[in-house]
Amino acid sequence: MKKPAETLSTSRDIAMKIAGVFTHRYDVAQQKYRDRVQKTVTGLGDLSALATTTPWQAWQTWGSYAVDAVQRSILFWDTLRQRGNVFRERERAGLPPVLHFEYETVMDGRTLDRPVNYALLRIIPPQGVLVDASRRPYLIIDPRAGHGPGIGGFKDDSQVGVALRAGHPVYFVIFFPDPEPGQTLLDVCEAEAAFVRRVRELHPDSLKPAIVGNCQGGWAAMMLAAANPEDTGPIVINGSPMSYWGGAWQDGEGDNPMRYAGGMLGGTWLASLAADLGAGKFDGAWLVQNFESLNLANTFWDKYYHVYANADTEPPRFLDFERWWGGFYLMNREEIEWITSNLFVGNRLWSGAVRSKQNEFFDLRAIKTPIILFASMGDNITPPQQAFNWVADVYGSTDEIKARGQVIVGLLHKDIGHLGIFVSGRVAKKEHAQIVSVLKTIELLPPGLYGMKIEEVKRNGGVEYEVGFEEKRLEEITARLNPTKRGDERAFEAVSAISDFNQRAYELFLQPLIQATMDNSTAELMRTLHPLRVQRWAVSDLNPWLWWLTPAAAAVKAQRQAVGKEQPLRRAEKAYSEVISASLDFCRDLRDALSEAAFFQTYGNLFNVYLTERHERQAQARQLPADPRELPFVKQALAAIREGGYPEAIARIGALLTPGEDRIPLARIELKAEMAADYESLLPALSAEERRRIRGEQEIIAEFEPELALQTLPALVSDPADRARLLTFLAQIVADKRFMRVQPTREQLQTLDRIREILTGTGTGSRPDATARRTGTQ
Repeated sequence: MKKPAETLSTSRDIAMKIAGVFTHRYDVAQQKYRDRVQKTVTGLGDLSALATTTPWQAWQTWGSYAVDAVQRSILFWDTLRQRGNVFRERERAGLPPVLHFEYETVMDGRTLDRPVNYALLRIIPPQGVLVDASRRPYLIIDPRAGHGPGIGGFKDDSQVGVALRAGHPVYFVIFFPDPEPGQTLLDVCEAEAAFVRRVRELHPDSLKPAIVGNCQGGWAAMMLAAANPEDTGPIVINGSPMSYWGGAWQDGEGDNPMRYAGGMLGGTWLASLAADLGAGKFDGAWLVQNFESLNLANTFWDKYYHVYANADTEPPRFLDFERWWGGFYLMNREEIEWITSNLFVGNRLWSGAVRSKQNEFFDLRAIKTPIILFASMGDNITPPQQAFNWVADVYGSTDEIKARGQVIVGLLHKDIGHLGIFVSGRVAKKEHAQIVSVLKTIELLPPGLYGMKIEEVKRNGGVEYEVGFEEKRLEEITARLNPTKRGDERAFEAVSAISDFNQRAYELFLQPLIQATMDNSTAELMRTLHPLRVQRWAVSDLNPWLWWLTPAAAAVKAQRQAVGKEQPLRRAEKAYSEVISASLDFCRDLRDALSEAAFFQTYGNLFNVYLTERHERQAQARQLPADPRELPFVKQALAAIREGGYPEAIARIGALLTPGEDRIPLARIELKAEMAADYESLLPALSAEERRRIRGEQEIIAEFEPELALQTLPALVSDPADRARLLTFLAQIVADKRFMRVQPTREQLQTLDRIREILTGTGTGSRPDATARRTGTQ
């Protein structure tokens, strides 16, 4: 423990830093509010004409607006009544998934040896959509975070839709409202593994299935792939919080309030309390309420005003979305406790501290297939830091990614929100469609970390997309996403420690009393009276006081007298609505700033007093050597520079000829794949995983010892037949007319000539500049 003087000094520094950040947050929020109000007033225009009109004109203006406003009010409340009816109908029907597509059940997890409330569906292609059963199947896992399944196939332009239109078989993992007795998250992981095996049985001639995980489904997909690396194909995780402690602090606006919730609520014990009050079942409505609290303006005003302002056109879209948003699912106490302790608060998944059903640790480095990470800068539920930081925690450096033969591709959207990642038709047609179209190409990338770029190109009167990849350094990406060098995450270590203490205290002193007094009937009544349910069933046909609403709405539709949106009073109404929305946003920003300041003031000091020395010891143990050559996997690769055979020689030549370019166009990768297919007889027969592993090792050798890598090539093909085969391959590649379409650089051609000279024994031993040590930033 620190000395008192040191502790006091550090605490004073923390307080001053937090005060400065809070002041900045407040100033930013205030300025945003002023700008919105000013913009609203300016856009309102001149309404003085209302005061200069004749009494009759004023009467007509006010009268027409009053009639329109009353009619819109009736239509608005009738829309809420319909929402309540839909809510009740779906509850009676068992809350079926909100999939836009027809489907059939392939496996029901409730019939497994360890029953779970999950099932595997096969999506039936719509009429006119042809699916090739021999193509790679897609398995989509939706988030189980309070809502029900189906958001990944909510409409035609969705993840399901783009995969079907690309000709792929699509399977969907759903779950039912009520968990099976005794069901745990590890049981669910085992069930999902069984689903993957079943998909492989149905498509024996296809590539391994691609696993797509949305939000919570993302870390479920990663656990599935880590525990069953031989069964899964590429992993695509969208908006998935893999590093729960990550977020943006001191970068301007404090946009990630969700990550402070665990600390401000005292840790995991409240989730256990909520489950005990539910007689062993946790009500997902509490999670949905947390999501709604992130955006006060939208929750309490914007979404309702949008329906009111567009009462003639908006209700169908609003009701369609509310079918999903208003379906609340349950979890067992064991499930929510596992999630909160290992993920939300403990942040243990990436660390390898979580055990599988076979009592083995989940090691994300065991995943052998490419991983595609899709996140958005506009996502305040899963910020990019939570989506990407785990890569640095698991691998440590770019060289380790390569040494393990892994390909990780990041795709970052500029502004779409969390739900937009899964729901937006625009995102589906652009990002998700391009991921599907290039997934096979991504498997051909050399091991490393890449950024995926999608550029819109106007061509032939329409919009097309061009995809390219940029190789990145993990160290640079981590520094760019975390300007504080992740120093703010130290406070979360204190949260984890306090949470464990509070959880144990709750289990000892309060839990026995709660469990003894709760029963299923009381729990069901409490769920029925949850505010999110009450606001739905209370405004439905269940309420006798609303008997008049249906005929009134029908009469309004028959005699609708709408007023245009440019009418002065409609513009004034919109301006008033904008001011209310801006005010709620200001309250939210102020609340989030206060919450952030309180969080760091509390847990920053707790860390400073009690955990600093332990953290420093752990950080020192994890610290990478200053010279990357001292990394174990680098030393191991360099020690084997003269070992290997024909596959290693091919991989090393590819690594030595890697173009030093900032961007790798998709067309170039596809051309290389086409040429590789034509010369398949001259290439080693390897699995994709083995090919990436060997290429990764040779990438390290070529990076750190390029000259020695060249000089030792003959040792890899000491067999005259192998050497002749390799020279034949190189000669045919150079003679191929398509070779120049790859656009080799002058330096690459010089290196290629030198490789041939060394292999034929005619080399001079001179070393052109082209073989100078690579920086690894290409």
